[in-house]
Amino acid sequence: MGRSIKVAIADDHKIFRSGVINTLIPYSNIEIVLEADDGEHLLEIMQKKVPDVILMDLKMPRMDGIQATVKVREKYPDVKVIILTMYEDDNFIVHMVENGANAYLLKNAEPEEIYEAICTTYEKGFYFNENVNLALLKKVLHKNKQHFKPTLKNDIQLNDRELEVLKLICAELTTQEISEQIFLSPRTIEGIRQKLLEKLKVKNSVGLVLYAFRNGIIE
Repeated sequence: MGRSIKVAIADDHKIFRSGVINTLIPYSNIEIVLEADDGEHLLEIMQKKVPDVILMDLKMPRMDGIQATVKVREKYPDVKVIILTMYEDDNFIVHMVENGANAYLLKNAEPEEIYEAICTTYEKGFYFNENVNLALLKKVLHKNKQHFKPTLKNDIQLNDRELEVLKLICAELTTQEISEQIFLSPRTIEGIRQKLLEKLKVKNSVGLVLYAFRNGIIE
């Protein structure tokens, strides 16, 4: 995989933090670089060291994971945020994904899934497990019942190349894999991806997938 993935963990329970760190020790490509007691502490220490991926609890003192995720997304758009919480509520899941979380895991997740989520979000920008997929599907179906039409907004026009790249992003291909499949440089693919983010007014790859799903571009 190349260089190690730098991971931060923000949780107000030190015992839980230690437990997660211990489960990740066997994975040589994971490096825990930051520990924080809450969102405010996390943002403070991130001024000196920026991780690749953050494992973020939702309920924390001073600044909770919801506020912290929004602020991280504003200040560090390339940092991936994985929510790691005990809250299984669909509304929490959808709200966090729509506000920039790249993955949403429950605290009873197996160590292997936490590891997979870290690697997948780092490489591809998002990790959707069954809980997330089901929560998003329920929301889309609810909107459909309210006469939501899965069509592109009139004021947004995507050309054939942008649609092609969008579909490949939704298929969980990395920038390098997309580059090899459609014979364009990784830099060009990143340029198209950035253009998609701007056109669709979303924050990250998760937003791109949600947009494509809601507008009938993918099933």
